[in-house]
Amino acid sequence: MNLSKAPMGWNSWDCYGASVDEDTVRKNADFMAKHLKQYGWEYIVVDIQWSAPNASSHEYEPFADLCMDEFSRLVPAEKRFPSAADGKGFAPLAEYVHSLGLKFGIHIMRGIPRQAVHKNTPIKGTDKTARQIAKTSSICQWNTDMYGVDPAREGAKEYYDSLFELYASWGVDFIKVDDICREMPHEETELVMLSNSLKSCGREMILSLSPGPALLEKAELYKQTSNMWRITDDFWDKWELLYAMFERAEKWCTHTGAGHFPDADMLPIGPILQDYDKSNRTKFTENEQVTMMTLWSIFRSPLMIGGEMTGFDDFTMKLLTNEAILKMHSNARHSHQVWRKTIGGSEYILWTSADCEGGQYAAVFNAGDVEDEIEIPLADLELYDSVKVCELWSGESFSADKAIHVKVGSHGAKAFGITLK
Repeated sequence: MNLSKAPMGWNSWDCYGASVDEDTVRKNADFMAKHLKQYGWEYIVVDIQWSAPNASSHEYEPFADLCMDEFSRLVPAEKRFPSAADGKGFAPLAEYVHSLGLKFGIHIMRGIPRQAVHKNTPIKGTDKTARQIAKTSSICQWNTDMYGVDPAREGAKEYYDSLFELYASWGVDFIKVDDICREMPHEETELVMLSNSLKSCGREMILSLSPGPALLEKAELYKQTSNMWRITDDFWDKWELLYAMFERAEKWCTHTGAGHFPDADMLPIGPILQDYDKSNRTKFTENEQVTMMTLWSIFRSPLMIGGEMTGFDDFTMKLLTNEAILKMHSNARHSHQVWRKTIGGSEYILWTSADCEGGQYAAVFNAGDVEDEIEIPLADLELYDSVKVCELWSGESFSADKAIHVKVGSHGAKAFGITLK
């Protein structure tokens, strides 16, 4: 797939966990189409256990009786996704999302349903059954839905081919595959098989791998098989997790390129964890949300909104619709950390990247607890002439000869577009 920029969209997990339903997905798609599509946001992704009829919270329903077709493939629970009735699957919901000018995605677990193995149901296009291709020793440690598939067994390839044939018939544009990124090497050959089936299904789909942390030594495998892969476990609205992301981003930044993007995970902003408490909102401060959006953008992580979009306030909307920041996300190339050091009692982190349209980007982060003014020597950015600078969040423009002087709030960030005078 010719993918020049990291995907941007919404995923149901942060807000609804396993419990999202069709009405909620449609309302969020409507919101994105009306308010965010013009800024490049386009994917609507239904996360885990959409085949479980009684899922009603963030928690997985263990050993749930899942909805499944006659060929061992999970299908949407009509109780939660009524348009899936009469064997239509996700096709009607995908068609609705497409009608809004957006793209549709789903979450799946690696492997074959345990209930298919227990019932020994057929594999489409073969005389093999689920029990014959399952690798029952290969199980997810945190979800009970699936067994692994043994790629060495006859019928395994046909199973994955039939899965992606089904998803293509539904009109799916994005597949998030879980339990396949962190534990290597036991599912490495399964990942290759799955990826090959997707690539041969006749429909272009983004392939996203979860959960993290991904293994740095497997970076080339991720690039060859997928479009994005998680570099962290589930990311939530805690400063210590955001702080840790700087080190992860520094390690992975050289592996970002056309068609493949290390993934810093979803943006837990606005209303989240709604199935626990409708009053829940992100615990990140406004400064921390700016830091998150700035780091994700200069690093070129995929941007997947986690909150209930219909409950966004003015600040959250401004965070997601700053055209200069989103242009940096699209245009940044060769992003990397310049330095990380203590200045005046606070820790500061400087990143830079080239702008593919000319010029340069820089972002400075205050990881400390005190607001302060610092000096960023232009020589640190390998700039030796006077420059024009625009702070991307505020739009403020100024000239700089030897250094950029900037005040950065606690846990906050500033981002700059820089061109020669």
